[in-house]
Amino acid sequence: MKTEKDLPMKNTSTTVRDRLIEGYLDKFPGEAAMLLNTFSVERILEYLKWLPVETVKAVLARLDPDTATEVLENMEEDLFTRIFSGIDTHSGARILSRLDNRGKEQKLALLPSLKGRELKEFMSYNPDTAGYFMETAVNIFYGENTVGDVLERIRKTKERRITAIYVTEESGILIGRISLEKIAISLPKENLKDLMQPPMALTTFASVDEVLGLMERENLLQIPITDVNNRLLGVIRNDALINATKQESTIDMQAMFGAGREEHALSKISFAVRKRLPWLQINLATAFLASLVVGFFEDTIARITILAVFLPVVAGQSGNTGSQALAVIIRGLALREISISQWFKVARKEIMVGLINGVVVAITTGTIVYFWSASFGIAVVIAISMVVSMMIAGFSGAVIPVALKAIGQDPATSSSIILTTVTDICGFLSFLGLATALASVLGIT
Repeated sequence: MKTEKDLPMKNTSTTVRDRLIEGYLDKFPGEAAMLLNTFSVERILEYLKWLPVETVKAVLARLDPDTATEVLENMEEDLFTRIFSGIDTHSGARILSRLDNRGKEQKLALLPSLKGRELKEFMSYNPDTAGYFMETAVNIFYGENTVGDVLERIRKTKERRITAIYVTEESGILIGRISLEKIAISLPKENLKDLMQPPMALTTFASVDEVLGLMERENLLQIPITDVNNRLLGVIRNDALINATKQESTIDMQAMFGAGREEHALSKISFAVRKRLPWLQINLATAFLASLVVGFFEDTIARITILAVFLPVVAGQSGNTGSQALAVIIRGLALREISISQWFKVARKEIMVGLINGVVVAITTGTIVYFWSASFGIAVVIAISMVVSMMIAGFSGAVIPVALKAIGQDPATSSSIILTTVTDICGFLSFLGLATALASVLGIT
């Protein structure tokens, strides 16, 4: 350890403070880090040069995010290489994660290739996990800190998006959460350990659906994210999830209609064709299936040709009904508003919605068809068919995404293609079937 004359001191009081801090750095890195936060970056780096790697690791992990980022950005290459070449991957990744992507790349390039790859891989998360959307700039407090310490830190960082602060042990394990409102009405000298509540946290490997579900259930604006050992790594804020959900909705819309999730507006033609063509072939097969149903009633259509005019009306209305139900259910599954076990409840609801809407639409359709065709029989047939097909479409729109979810498939993946097949077949079958069965009874010619 350095002697007093070796330290860059300005006055006697500073000398005493520096000697105390230097001792704490070695024996009490957590408490010492709180004092180091008041020092300049240059002075902090001066101390770190003379400390063992384990002590430096402990100090860096406990500094304020803003301070730690500045220290890392201004750290000399030799010092950085000495510290991070010998640091364990888990701790090194936790500390480096506070830098932006460019800063991480620059620092990792200074390390041996194997160490750099290990750290980079450890800081990488799949796009559909909590770790991918996590912000690592989170202020960390200890149970012995006071409300006054929190207020002073917040004023210093000038962060306006803070809605809660988190309390950890010196090892970084998350132990408590305190809302900013509670901080505001508490006395400055109160200890955080007396105010904190058990935190609701998720790990970096939690899915986006889990994050959205917890935020919605508990009405949270941010969620702490930990590693598998419950060490606090960062937070996810609701605005980041909103942006992610918007992007996911756009991707799901592509998937629903058979365009690849990986495809973008400026993707190569060959890539777009490769992603879309298989689904178009499937859609073609289902279209022939619907045509086969129409073919069963070829004699009826030949005898009552006006039925062909109204086929698109029935198919269009049932298709729209199914699409409405499909959109609602996919959103409900994504936000965890519903679960697979609730399939009967949502299906029953969509059947009733289809029934009510079907009756109203049937009255309108029947009236138009009566004056168009001057046939009461055809008007009755299309009215009944409209109610039946819209009920089936609502049921299908609810059940198809739930069924896909139940078998482990993405419910957004080309659900509309399956739904279109079902609604077309049911619409044609109900309309033409009823016309065939009731033609003699209703005098349809």
